[in-house]
Amino acid sequence: MSNGQPADSSRRNWIIATCVAGGAAGVATAYPFIDSMEPSEAAKAAGAPVEVDISGMAPGEQRTAEWRGQPIWIVRRTPEMLANLAKNDPELADPESKRNADGPDALNPPFACKNEWRSINKEYLVLVGICTHLGCSPGAKFATGAQPSLPADWEGGWLCPCHGSTFDMAGRVYKNKPAPDNLRVPPYKFLTATRLLIGETDKA
Repeated sequence: MSNGQPADSSRRNWIIATCVAGGAAGVATAYPFIDSMEPSEAAKAAGAPVEVDISGMAPGEQRTAEWRGQPIWIVRRTPEMLANLAKNDPELADPESKRNADGPDALNPPFACKNEWRSINKEYLVLVGICTHLGCSPGAKFATGAQPSLPADWEGGWLCPCHGSTFDMAGRVYKNKPAPDNLRVPPYKFLTATRLLIGETDKA
């Protein structure tokens, strides 16, 4: 009996060690498979589409998502914001968004966005939140009327704090500003009434 105990103990220890090693190998093999189910950071940076939930957005609210490392603004415009768009046309540099529409660094918007609202659904505006001048991020100035660095007849929009470029509630740049072009509209589409997919668009 005294000679058998060490053998049983050694055998038991060997079995335990083998099981632990096998379990660890199984976990190590499974982890890359599980991890591969999630979009990689490289895929996201390369432009993998991003879903955005817009449920519960209040009128006048702006939310920010990220696609291709860029801020993507989603704004639920109020009826007043939409009604004021046409008033801005005479003061805008490119009211119909024709300039640089197909340039090498343009993000061509979905065909359904080529309208006076620059959006698929006129209530929801989707923009790349980067100034077309030097790449700054403009700040939301949705309140109307005179404010610091803004005119007395301001109808709401965005102000770039770096060099003073201003954009209306469709992301269109005002005349005589440093920014050469309107804010970009990224490719996007509605998956449902409350979910957007940024980075893909329905074909025209």
